[in-house]
Amino acid sequence: MKKNEKFSNSMAVDVVRSNLGIIAVLLLIGIALSLLSDVFLTYDNLISVFRQISNNMYLALGMTLVMILGGIDLSVGSIVAMCGTLTVGLMVTNGVPMVLAISLGLLIGTAAGFINGMLVAMFRVPSFIVTLSMMNVAKGIAYVYSGGRSTRIMNSSFNVIGTGYIGFLPLPILYMIIMIVIFSILLNYSKFGTYIFAVGGNRESAHLSGVPIKKVEIIVFTIAGFLAAFAGIILSSRMYSGQPSVGEGYELDAIAACVLGGVSMSGGVGRISGTIFGVMVIGIISNGLNLMNVSSYWQLIVKGFIIMIAVLIDTQKGRQNFVTKLLARKY
Repeated sequence: MKKNEKFSNSMAVDVVRSNLGIIAVLLLIGIALSLLSDVFLTYDNLISVFRQISNNMYLALGMTLVMILGGIDLSVGSIVAMCGTLTVGLMVTNGVPMVLAISLGLLIGTAAGFINGMLVAMFRVPSFIVTLSMMNVAKGIAYVYSGGRSTRIMNSSFNVIGTGYIGFLPLPILYMIIMIVIFSILLNYSKFGTYIFAVGGNRESAHLSGVPIKKVEIIVFTIAGFLAAFAGIILSSRMYSGQPSVGEGYELDAIAACVLGGVSMSGGVGRISGTIFGVMVIGIISNGLNLMNVSSYWQLIVKGFIIMIAVLIDTQKGRQNFVTKLLARKY
């Protein structure tokens, strides 16, 4: 028992130490918002914040794997819309049983991710181009199937998936916690996680070491597609409708959260714990701006600056690492 306690304590210390900067930012934002709004630190608002960030967390976990691999996935927001719209539409319009409709929704999103991975791995097409194309395809499917209209659903069994509770804990938050545990183990304690870092860090060295690069790439993008589909179904359940217009900018929120959390856009560097704090920063800022009745248009500007700053920080870190390596070789 003592060994387990020491292990858990050392893990907690390591998480705090490796994410000290973003934790400090998170605390400063929290303190500022608590002073600006009496509502911010209330139980109901904090639960609401975590419920809202859960959707971005699902996407950001998949995006973390993709970015550590050295890629990017711009299609996840559109896959959210496509899978949510199709799942609800299949139940309401086509009379498909709930379990089958959800399964098909997850399968379609996973297939979209698989296609992304296949094109990136087998044909060496840049992930930016592949996923940009898939973004338009998925968005188009959502609009064509729904005719551009939202589909209302009042199936209590389906709605409880995104609005229900276990005790005091909303189900979307429970799903989020489970996903965090799964992906923390996957990335930090599995051979597959090691492969992801190896491919993102140095593709040539990974190839020479026998890492199945193509297989890793396909699986990672497939996972990202599955998580986007899952997020879409949970979101449609929470909204009591399938809406083809949702998902706009979701991929940017996920990318911003990852970069804020220390995931390098050049690949090979990243932590699930950092992504968690990055998602929290994005979510708390959005919540704070809503509490202060800031226009959604201004919120877009704020998020844009956050992404810009995060990318600049990532770029500067990359340059510093390059200079350090260069000086080490020279002297």
